[in-house]
Amino acid sequence: MTLKFRGKLMLSFLLVILVMGGGLYLYLTRALDTYWVKDTREGLLSEGRLARLTAAREIRDIHRDSPGAAAAIAREIRARVTIIATDGEVCGDSEVKSSELKELENHLQRPEVQQALQSGEGSALRHSATLRTQMLYVAFPFRSAEGDPGFLRLALPLSQLQHVKSRINAILAISLVVTTLLALVLSYVLSSVTSRSLRTIAAIATQIGKGETGRRIPMHSQDEVGEVAGIMNEMAARIESQLTTLSTEKNRLDTILRGMGEGVMVTDEKGVISLVNPAFRALFAIQDEVEGKPLFDISRHPSLFEDFKQVVSTHSERLDEIALPMAGEKTILTHWVPLMDQDGLRGVVAVFHDITDLKRLEKVRRDFVANVSHELRTPVAVIKGYAETLLDGMVTGDPDRAAHFIGIIHTYSERLASLIDDLLSLSQLESGDFSLELSLLPIAGTVRHACLLLERKALAKGITVSVRDIEEVPPVMMDQGRIEQVLINLLDNAINYTPEKGAVTITARDSGGTVTVEVSDTGIGIPPKDLPRVFERFYRVDSARSREQGGTGLGLSIVKNIVQLHGGTVSVDSTPGKGSTFSFTLKKG
Repeated sequence: MTLKFRGKLMLSFLLVILVMGGGLYLYLTRALDTYWVKDTREGLLSEGRLARLTAAREIRDIHRDSPGAAAAIAREIRARVTIIATDGEVCGDSEVKSSELKELENHLQRPEVQQALQSGEGSALRHSATLRTQMLYVAFPFRSAEGDPGFLRLALPLSQLQHVKSRINAILAISLVVTTLLALVLSYVLSSVTSRSLRTIAAIATQIGKGETGRRIPMHSQDEVGEVAGIMNEMAARIESQLTTLSTEKNRLDTILRGMGEGVMVTDEKGVISLVNPAFRALFAIQDEVEGKPLFDISRHPSLFEDFKQVVSTHSERLDEIALPMAGEKTILTHWVPLMDQDGLRGVVAVFHDITDLKRLEKVRRDFVANVSHELRTPVAVIKGYAETLLDGMVTGDPDRAAHFIGIIHTYSERLASLIDDLLSLSQLESGDFSLELSLLPIAGTVRHACLLLERKALAKGITVSVRDIEEVPPVMMDQGRIEQVLINLLDNAINYTPEKGAVTITARDSGGTVTVEVSDTGIGIPPKDLPRVFERFYRVDSARSREQGGTGLGLSIVKNIVQLHGGTVSVDSTPGKGSTFSFTLKKG
């Protein structure tokens, strides 16, 4: 179990007090013991000196008078008195009967006797075999009244001293326990007060670590804890500033990545994805999270893995084009760049450019050049051939034939001029500088004028052109000349591809916010496979027949551009063998 700082501080206070209290207890115990023994010895020595004077006066014969003298002296000084002859024989003892003196051991070798013999006074602290207790002995040499030498020994039992000592030890022990309890309470209070600032620092530091970088530690002192609080506040301020900078940079990077039209992918050196942007998700049609997944789980296109392996192995940039078969084939230009640092390769950054539109435009450009060249080749070749025939004089003698050649040259020159006009018109419509002259006008007048312009061509084939419901629709916003061009193109195509005695019908209806105009015929119709492409430039359902009819292949493309410039839409519905219906919409005023 981990002990908190407050507990450690409390234990340290308590340990110091216990060590000091225990040391003081041991010191006082030993000091009192030494003091009491010393004081008792000094007192006993003083009494022994007085007893020696009494013994020297009262004892004449050391063997005969000693028992009575020992008892008398003992009553006065309240200590055990022993009188010993110079040969160690005990002559009298206040605690032993006279009849039992002969049974006592020789006392000459007692430590206190030997010390008295040598220095004039002796003392010893030892156990008494006779009384079976701890005794303090003092001994003095003396002479009786008649001059016989001997030793006077006083003995005091220490049982009383031990009792007093035990009581004092008990008092000291109780004092130590009480002191310990008080120390425990005081150490708890002091440790709480001392650690409060540290707990505050720890709590706020934890909050800062969890992201609350605006928190600050209050500073109430100028000591080390205050210095730590100041340092923590400075650190929190720097962290907050750095996080703000990092957040700003991250938001800027995220904004850049979100705003990029190119897909961006970042992986580590093992191919695990760490970052993608929305354009990458859209490009690969990814809905789920991909961060943390290997590249192989995102796409199994072989070129991706080959490019990645090449960049990892060579540590160099790589450009490549890949085709993605999703929602129509996409062409992607990939740019791989290794991420390097001082430790080597750290990952790979790949940028994916969707160049499908560029490829399609490039194809359209090639097809356009090829189609224009093809369309121009035939009339130019015919005009050149017949002109060279005329210049060579091969028909000078045949005016009718020469006139026929000139007629052919004129026909193809008109076709060539029509093609050039359509190209110029389409180029003008697709340029960004083209503007319409819009006016709020009824559609009926424009429809009837277009029908009037193509009336002769329709009558020549016996085709009936009828107009219905155009008077009932509201006016629309239109450039009258351009919408007339739309109607002429649609009517001309309907007449061209409708057999003799057929019918062409023009109708209009209110479609809410727009007016829908429809041009229907009873012609040959358009196969379903060709419907999506009929509005492309130079696209023909039947190329041979279109050229026979004098078409340039640009009419429907012009129609589409004009209608879209008006903010409308154009569509076609056709059944092969039954006819077609072309419709377009215009905004109401």
